[in-house]
Order: sequence, then structure tokens, then C-alpha cells
Amino acid sequence: MCLAVPSEVVELRGEDSALVSVNGVRQEVSLALVEDVGVGDWLIVHAGFAIHRMDEESARESLAFLQEAARAMDFGGELRALEIRVAGVVQGVGFRPFVLRLARELSLSGHVANSPAGVAIRAEGPPEALEAFTRRLSSDAPALALVREVEARPGPPGGLSGFHILESGGPGEKSALVPPDVCACEACLAEMRDPANRRFRYPFINCTDCGPRYTLVDGVPYDRPRTSMRAFAMCPACQAEYQDPGNRRFHAQPNACPDCGPTAALLDSGGGRVECPDPVREAAGLLANGEIVAIRGLGGFHLACDAENAGAVARLRERKGRWEKPLAIMSPDLAAISRYARVSPQEAELLTSPARPIVLLEKRHPFPLAPDVAPGLDLVGAMLPYTPLHALVLDHGFTALVMTSGNRSSEPVCMGVPEALKRLSGIADFFLVHDREILQRNDDSVARVTAGRARVIRRSRGYVPGPVYLPREVPPILAAGGHLKNVLAVASGDRAILSQHVGDLENPLAVEFLRETAGWLTRLSGIEPEIVAHDLHPDYASTAWARREFGNRPGPRLSEVQHHHAHAASCMAEHGLAGPVIAIVLDGAGYGPDGTVWGGEVLVADYSGFSRAAHLETVPMPGGDAAAAEPWRMAVSHLFRAMGPEALDLPLAPVQEAGDRMPLLVQAMEQGINAPLTSSMGRLFDAVASICGIRQVSSFEGQAAMELEAAARGEADRLYPYSRGPGEPRILGTSALVRAVVRDVLAGEPAAAVSARFHATLVRLLAEIAREIARETGLTRVVLSGGVFQNARLLSGLLRELSALGLTPFAHEKVPANDGGLALGQVMVAAARARGAA
Repeated sequence: MCLAVPSEVVELRGEDSALVSVNGVRQEVSLALVEDVGVGDWLIVHAGFAIHRMDEESARESLAFLQEAARAMDFGGELRALEIRVAGVVQGVGFRPFVLRLARELSLSGHVANSPAGVAIRAEGPPEALEAFTRRLSSDAPALALVREVEARPGPPGGLSGFHILESGGPGEKSALVPPDVCACEACLAEMRDPANRRFRYPFINCTDCGPRYTLVDGVPYDRPRTSMRAFAMCPACQAEYQDPGNRRFHAQPNACPDCGPTAALLDSGGGRVECPDPVREAAGLLANGEIVAIRGLGGFHLACDAENAGAVARLRERKGRWEKPLAIMSPDLAAISRYARVSPQEAELLTSPARPIVLLEKRHPFPLAPDVAPGLDLVGAMLPYTPLHALVLDHGFTALVMTSGNRSSEPVCMGVPEALKRLSGIADFFLVHDREILQRNDDSVARVTAGRARVIRRSRGYVPGPVYLPREVPPILAAGGHLKNVLAVASGDRAILSQHVGDLENPLAVEFLRETAGWLTRLSGIEPEIVAHDLHPDYASTAWARREFGNRPGPRLSEVQHHHAHAASCMAEHGLAGPVIAIVLDGAGYGPDGTVWGGEVLVADYSGFSRAAHLETVPMPGGDAAAAEPWRMAVSHLFRAMGPEALDLPLAPVQEAGDRMPLLVQAMEQGINAPLTSSMGRLFDAVASICGIRQVSSFEGQAAMELEAAARGEADRLYPYSRGPGEPRILGTSALVRAVVRDVLAGEPAAAVSARFHATLVRLLAEIAREIARETGLTRVVLSGGVFQNARLLSGLLRELSALGLTPFAHEKVPANDGGLALGQVMVAAARARGAA
């Protein structure tokens, strides 16, 4: 049989062969019978040989005829065997069972196995069946699979009988992708709630379509011996399910039941076992009575309490030292969430997705849960249960449980039971634990729907280690990320793997987690970095770690990447843009090449470099890093810049907060003592929040800005004045804006109106400067990145305004806009530099 199909030469293999796409499948095809084959040619392929070529226009007109004619030709030696490699997320998602069923349906012989590179298949049979088989490997793949490439090469038939799943392994380059952890499926939950089922109330029920993956694996290929489930030998009933191609648990690596699998236990605060027939039911009773229970979940511990019990929530905050930062909550279903939050169809879809992230939702008023769940904000972070254990606890009548990360402030989430008993001592009254070891810490992901799109704010459990595919190939790179919201990345070829959320690198435990994660990612991916990229800031813990780990030994070379350039490159990479682009990058702080603290930047950038086209006017940060925690300091700085010394006598909240510290503060700003200059947009938000009387001292990063966003109501009735200075770079003046804010506040205008005007003014200012730069450069694509773009009001307004001006804006969706996306940008910039130096 002959195949007449469009093809594209992908990669030359010597002078007489090439990899071409045949019916969407990459195959090695000999070009010996056809001369001058090039990109875009349409080939008739038979038995691994290209036997005819036509120009594209003619081929489009006569494709059907050519296919029919080709079937009538007889060149002898029909193709009857294929060696197939499937790459992508194809392990741990039921792909091998799918291949087995598909092959048997098509009466093919052969075998399938996991390999370090993905899935390896040997298939033998009639050519028509082989063609359908290779095509359907992509089109009919399991829902959780991500098939990146199917590569097929002809081989001699071996007379195989039947089709089988082989033991995994074998040598080869590691490129297989371990799938993310997946929430419990409805079929498993129904079995768990069925008194007649042998897994009734079993907290670790799972199948091929659901359950843990990343958090219990320690190598590839993904098979039970390379997971923490190797400690549990399957009973005969589970083994029979595992080996039955018609069973939902066929080759489900975490398969188990109450007779052979992990078990739950309840411990008191000292680690002693609480004897009870059902630890989960007992823990639910304790939560209902107002106790705080540490629950060991999928990627670590949660600290849980009844979200309707104000006393329990206040006690949890006091013990954890988390005074005002919002607490995540978990509810049994969408109906329960709808009692305290508004849920749009898009938000419902995000809540019920396999990743099961925490989703930021608009509160209902009056808010029926404890006010301390999310004080001072109009949003609440809610999620649905994603493990059977969570579902069982919530089955006991709760509307919502607080489910905050099981850690102390700034520490990584606890993973092991001894670790939790030590580090959570004094916080939790009881511990609901299990004996299935967690091999990778993995905190909950956070997302929000803004401007009609789901946008990830913290990319971790449920998304990691799913790859981000790159617009161009890169050499092997490790990127160290930033200092706050740290995320690492490893990359090679056309993909990058971003790590789970490591967090703020404020203590040795967090830095050790960084080191562990870097080692784990390189082992898992098989990527040995030739380049280690890190932030330009010399005092970032991630920079110090990279220099200490790699700077004094042969091997990878270090590559410094400026913070805001990395932000811009991250958004470009996510959207497959090559550049150059206009990049509006807004955040709290990033080290600038001029020694100042950047954060309100408009760049013209590609991966290899950038120029600073515009920025907010610089003001001192009195007290240095203290200014980020005390918004009144930035308010004093902006007031002093905008109005001079007389502003410091006005009856404003930041002036009162400064009190007798004001003279020393002014002296420090005038003399540049511990008062570095900054163009930070985040610090401008802090200043306006302080002037409005909303927040003078923050208990967590971004609190003042979040509360200023929450205060805004309705559309702005007018804009505040602003200025745009000439020159390179342009200076975006904020003094007139600050003076107008002060006038409104002194006139008694409500914070809601002031905030709405402030947001609308920034949208107009940024859109206008982007339009000016577009006219000068001819660029029309604008990327938006940096943590300030977590602000939905600012992002939505700017996306609308830029589009109305005829520009094409791009904002983050799959990768965080905040520093959790820095590592991706570092990869792209370091790769571009290496390419330029080669």
C-alpha cells in the first residue's frame, strides 16, 4: 500500500533520508527515489521510501486522486512493522493500557513499555491498521495525556504474537515527563461512598484516571518500584485489577485497598496514637469541636479548622503567627462554596479542573464564615477536595474548613510525620496522618479568573511538573529563580520544567528546599545544565546559592539575568513570541543595572537584550527593605517628592504614623542614607494606600496594594493628572498624581473613589506611553508581567485600553506574572546570550 500525504521535511538524516510528518506522525523516510525534496513538498510514501513529489498547488487539487492511485500501485515489500516512540506526558496517565486496547482493537501484534524517553512501542500488522494506529495514538489519547510527538520508523516484521505490556526500563536519554498529581475522580469517590464496595471509606482509593503522581515518584520510567507505593505489596484482588486490561485500575501504579495499602492514623499533639476505629471520622469530630488538626495530604500537611468557628480561626492565626494574610479554605462542593462566594461558570470550571487549585473568588456580603478567614479583602481563596481523605473529612457536614499550608511563617510546608510533629508543635492539637510517604513537597496552586481568562498565581500542585514548551530550542539550563515566591526551572531543547512553589527564601529551611528541588529536577529530567541562570541581585538567596553551588567548580557557567528582563522574557516565552516587544513590567522590586531599585518599567525587549524606554520617577525608599513592610514610609517619600516639607505637616495617616521619626526620615532621604532610589510601582500602590488611610504597616507582602484594589468601587468619574517627561528613558511623573490624591483625601473623598481614580489613571498613563513607543518603533505587541499584574482591576483595564489603541497585549495565564515566573524568563535570556556568544 502507498500513502499519498502532505509532508514537511523536519530534519535531514544524511544525504538520502529525512524525518518527515506522515499523517501527523514523524517517520524516517528515504529520499533516494526523489530528487530536490524540500520544505513544503508533498510526497507519496511507500514502505519507507518517498516515491513521488508534486508542487503544493497541484497536490492540493489532486490529493484524493493520488491517494487512490497510490493504493493501486505495487512496489512490493509492504510496510508491516513500526518502531514507535511517543514523547510528552505519557507515563502515569493510562497511556500503556490505552495502547494495548487500541492495538488489540486493530488486531496488531507487538508490545509497549515505558522508557526513559517516554513510551516505546513495537507494532506489527497490515499497513492500513498501522496507519490508523499511529494516527490514533495522538487523536484518541487518554484525557490526562499530553502527546508531544509520535515518531515512527519502519522495521522488519518479527512474527510477534499478541500485544503485551512489557516491563519498563532500558538505557536511553531521560526525557519522559512525569504527570502532575490529579484529583480523585468521581468514579473512585462513588466507590468510596458505597457501603457495598470493598473500598468503602478508604482514604487512598485511586485508579488510572486519578490520584497521586509527582509527589510519590522518585524516578522515571514511572512505575510502582519507582514510587513510594513500592512499600505496599498488592493483595490478590488489587493485583488482579492491575493486570486486567478491562479494569479501570489496569496498570494504576498507586493501586491499593484497605487490605494491602496505606492506612490513616490519628495522633495527639505529642505524637501518641489516638486509638479509634475510624481516624478520619474522629478527626472530623475534633474539627467540629473547634480543634486544630494537621492533616497530611498529597504534597504535605495542611493546618485545618472549622472556617465557621471564629474562635478556632483566631486561635490558628495566633499560634501560626499569621495575623492577617488570607487563609485558604476547602469546601465539599460548588453549592457550599456558593454560600459564601460568587462563582462564575469559568470559575466553576477552574475549581473542578483536575488540578483543583485554590481559586480567588468574590466574597458574598454578608460573609457567613469567620471574618478572620480573609480580613480586609473582597476575595476569598477556595478549593474543592482533591484527595479521598479530604473528601471523607468534609463529608461530615462542614460548609468550609480552613486548609492553610502546614508550616510556620516563611518555612516550607511540612512533608514527613516526624518533621510535622516537631515543626507544628504548639500549633496543631491533633495530627491526621498516613504511612504513604510523600517524596516531593508540593503546596497548593492558586489561580484567578481575570479578563475572561484563568490565570495561575502560584503554579504548584496539580500543574507541576507539566512542561512549558518553548518558542525556540535551548541548551541544558538550570534557572535559580528569584528571592520571593521562588520557583526553579530546568530546560533543554523545546521544553522547560518549572518546579513546584519553593516560596520565600527567608530562612535556611527554604534555601535547603531550593537545593533539594534543584537536585531532584535535574535527576528527574536527566538534564545536566551547561548554564546556570540567576538574578542580577547579588543579595538574593537564589543568586548566592547558584554562585556557591556552581561558581567554584568546573562545569556549568553562570549567567546573570536582570529581573525585569526575565519577567518580560517569561511572558514572551509563554505566548511563543520571538520579539522584539514592548514590555510593561510592574512589581515591587528588582535590582537595576544602574544600582537603583526598579519596578515601574516600560522596556523594548527581546530575549537577547532590552532597553529601558520609560519608568516611573524615582523616589527614596526610606529604611530600605523596611519600606516594603511599612507603607507609611513610601507615603512620606512620595509626599516629600511631590509637595516638599510642607506636606509633612498635613493631617494624613502616614504623617501621624511617622510621628517623631519624621526628622530622621527626611535627613536619611536627603542624604541618601539607607534610602535607595526606586521606580517601583508596588511601592507607589503602598504609598497611595497609606495616604488613603487603608494600611500603614503590612503583615504580608502586597497587603496594602491588595486592600487598595479591594477598596475600589465602580468606574472612575475622573482621572488624576500625570506627566510624561521627554528623553530616553521617559520619566513617568507621579508627583501631580500624588498631589491630587492628597487633595481628595483631605476633602473627605471615600477611599473607594480615590482607588478607582488611581487605577484608571495608571491604565491611561501606561496605555499612552505604550502607544507612543509603538509609533516610534513600529512594534505593536505588548507583554504585561510582574506581580502588580495580579491586580485584576489594573490588568483588565490595561488589556482593554491597549486593544482599543490597536495594540496586541499579552498577559500571563499558565505561568505566574509574579516572581514565580522569573525562572522561565531566565532560561530564555541565558539561552539567547549563549546562542549569541557561540
